[in-house]
Amino acid sequence: MKIALLGYGKMGKTIERIALERGHEIVLKKDEFNTYEGLSNADVAIDFSIPAVAVENISNCFYNHVPVISGTTGWLDRYNEMLALCTEKNGAFISSSNFSLGVNLFFELNEYLAKMMSKFDSYKVEMEEIHHTQKLDAPSGTAISLAKGVIENSNYTNWTLDEAKENQVHIEAVRTGDVPGTHTVSYHSGIDSIEIKHTAHNRDGFALGAVIAAEWIVGKQGVFTMKDVLELNSK
Repeated sequence: MKIALLGYGKMGKTIERIALERGHEIVLKKDEFNTYEGLSNADVAIDFSIPAVAVENISNCFYNHVPVISGTTGWLDRYNEMLALCTEKNGAFISSSNFSLGVNLFFELNEYLAKMMSKFDSYKVEMEEIHHTQKLDAPSGTAISLAKGVIENSNYTNWTLDEAKENQVHIEAVRTGDVPGTHTVSYHSGIDSIEIKHTAHNRDGFALGAVIAAEWIVGKQGVFTMKDVLELNSK
């Protein structure tokens, strides 16, 4: 499989290593110093860039009829615009805040726990996410996805980085060191606490999930999620 890497930072280099280990070929390494030359020769593109260029990267994939996997966050205010362009160009697209297989299972556990805990008013939810100091967006896209999972399965209505009011999910965003990503969802009452936690030990999990998604989407048309890739939609 021929892969175009859109973004060649730490994640791009990790994806390259894993893709090569799985027998794939890299035909483009797009960063701020080069062009999209070679994109049209790719079977699939994987975008791990920055918010400022993500929409341009994804658009170029649709115009070149290349399926695209995007793990860039911080641009989702234009997500519906990209969905429309994908439909117009008969493209194939997966955007996820986190491609790690473990995190996507964690998303499922989070939704299940939120549904259970919604029956008990004495418990209040809190979230914490910890990442390296180079991460540009806060809270993380993964934390936002977790908050949405709680909101869709409970009486909570929105999330906040500030002190939470009634029916708000508070997210504590911490930036320190070179932490790849730690996410904790906690439910506290006056009697006890319940907590689920995902800790990434390195970037390999994110990269492997993105490559697996890229392998899966080749030959398909439409907009998909990691639930489709991992066959989690039948729950």
